[in-house]
Amino acid sequence: MEKTIKIRYHSDKIEKLRYIDGKSDWIDLRSAMEYHFQPGEFGLIDLGISVQLPAGYEMITAARSSLFKNYGLIQTNAIGVIDESYCGDEDVIRMPVYATRETTVHVNDRVCQFRIIEHQPRIQFEEVESLGNSARGGFGSTGKI
Repeated sequence: MEKTIKIRYHSDKIEKLRYIDGKSDWIDLRSAMEYHFQPGEFGLIDLGISVQLPAGYEMITAARSSLFKNYGLIQTNAIGVIDESYCGDEDVIRMPVYATRETTVHVNDRVCQFRIIEHQPRIQFEEVESLGNSARGGFGSTGKI
């Protein structure tokens, strides 16, 4: 079932949002401004859009897999979460980054991507003395030889 996201573009220099046919259901977001970063510098990349998500949904943003290779940038919070209350005309989506080397991000460069997901169901926590299961081998043990 299709969902509608209302979008306000704050720049006419970035491409309109679209799927990349046949490649992924994530949608790329682009830098709306030019940035020059020095090693060790933190910045917020303006992605040039504000959105109103469908009721009951949130947006997850993640760095594109090429962000570090091409720019030496790391998204500082690993992922971004935009909830449906961040929906005002001036609630511009930004990407927090940390530069590991001198680099330049140009207007319209694809820097991150997003998808929307439904809110998780309401959770009730039940405290127990034991979960009743055997241990798997410790945190980080999957695939260990």
